[in-house]
Amino acid sequence: MNFAIANRKQKRIISLFLYVFALVWLFPFYTAIRNSLKVNGFQNYVDLFTSDLNGISLIGTFWNSALIASGSTFLLLSIGALAAFAFSKLRFFAKEAIYVSVLLCLAVPGVVILIPFYYILKNLDLYNTLWAVIFSEAVLTLPFAVLMLRNYYDNLPPELMESASIDGASKLQAFIHIYLPLSIPALINLGVLSIMWSFQDFLLPLMFLTDKSVLTATVAVNTLKGLFGFSPADLGKFNAALVVLGMPGVVIFTFARKFITSGITSGAVKD
Repeated sequence: MNFAIANRKQKRIISLFLYVFALVWLFPFYTAIRNSLKVNGFQNYVDLFTSDLNGISLIGTFWNSALIASGSTFLLLSIGALAAFAFSKLRFFAKEAIYVSVLLCLAVPGVVILIPFYYILKNLDLYNTLWAVIFSEAVLTLPFAVLMLRNYYDNLPPELMESASIDGASKLQAFIHIYLPLSIPALINLGVLSIMWSFQDFLLPLMFLTDKSVLTATVAVNTLKGLFGFSPADLGKFNAALVVLGMPGVVIFTFARKFITSGITSGAVKD
C-alpha cells in the first residue's frame, strides 16, 4: 500500500496499529523501570555499578560484549568485503556455484552447527575465551555480508576496473584504492547491524562462555536471575539490572537508526 495516496481512514488504521504495536513492545521495558525504582530508588542502580554481584562485574560484562562486537565486526567487514568484491568483479572457475553455496548457508539454522563449533573451538583451545564467540559470530553472519556487499559492488560501474587495469593497477590495488573507499557507506551500514546483533546475541556466549570473567551482558541477565531473592529490595535490584543490560541495544538503535534502515534495505533494488 502506498501510504502517500492512502485515504484518511486507512492512514488512521495504520497509525493506530503502529501505536498499539509500539505500546506492546514498550510495556515490558516500562514495567522493569517502574519496578526498579519502587524500593530504594536510584540506589539500586548505584549498587549495581559499585559492587560485584556474586563475582560478576556488570561493567565487565559490558566490556566483554564490546570486545566481542568489535572483533566480530572487524572480521566480518574484512572478509566480507574481499569476498563480495571477488564474486562481483573477478572471473574464476565455478564462481556462481560457490556464491550460491555461500548463500545456502543463510538457510542453515545456527543451532545445527553449534556442536561442530564446540569441538573445533575445544581443539583450538579457544573454548571459554572471547575469541570463541568472535569467530562464531563472524562465521554465521558472513553469508549475509557477502550477499549485501556483492549487491552493492554490482551497482558500481565496471569501467572503474577497466580504467585501473589500463593504469597498471592489480586487482588488489583496484580494490584497496577504488572499490573499498566507494563502499564505505555500505560497510558502515553492515558494521552497525553487526554490532547491534552481537550485543543482542545470547546463544553463542551461553554455549561457549562459562567463566564469570568472560560473561557478556546478555548472558549476565540469565545468571543474575538466580542471585536475587523475592524480597522487594532484591526485585528492585534485579529489575535495575535488566534495565541497565537492555540499554546498549536501545542506545545503538537510537543513534544508528538511519544506518540500520539503510543496511537492511541495501541491495534490495539493482540499477
